[in-house]
Amino acid sequence: MVSKVETNPAGEIDIPALHALLNAAFAPMAGRIDPPSSLTTMSAEDVACKTRDEDFFAIRENGAIVACLFGHPEADAYKVGKLAVAPAYQGKGLARRLIDAAAAHARTLGHRTLQLYARVELTENHAIYGRLGFTPSAYFTHPGFDRPTAVIFRRPL
Repeated sequence: MVSKVETNPAGEIDIPALHALLNAAFAPMAGRIDPPSSLTTMSAEDVACKTRDEDFFAIRENGAIVACLFGHPEADAYKVGKLAVAPAYQGKGLARRLIDAAAAHARTLGHRTLQLYARVELTENHAIYGRLGFTPSAYFTHPGFDRPTAVIFRRPL
């Protein structure tokens, strides 16, 4: 049975398994996006630090994390990122549950907007984010590029 969303879970997190989940969920991006995802250079220890330094939202099944999202407050929005759903669990509404939990958490912190970035090339993600209530608001260009590399999406709370 898939659990409710845990926000900053106090229990043990299997970091190698979480690192593997992130890599499996992001694998379809390899060779499609330029520059490559920052995940390609993240070690398991980097992921462990991220779970401590940012808000961490997780959904488990039988104790194993099957979906997650990281978030943190910024000046004008609550930024979400590294949204990952294990391939076997995609299309079952877990991303929506994570985004809704992040939205509720952001509201408790006084934020009125969620923000996320999606690579320009990943148009299927743009469609998913649209169904989750996000709209494109601007473009972002990674350092060293002369073209936009990501779309900034925002969702009012």
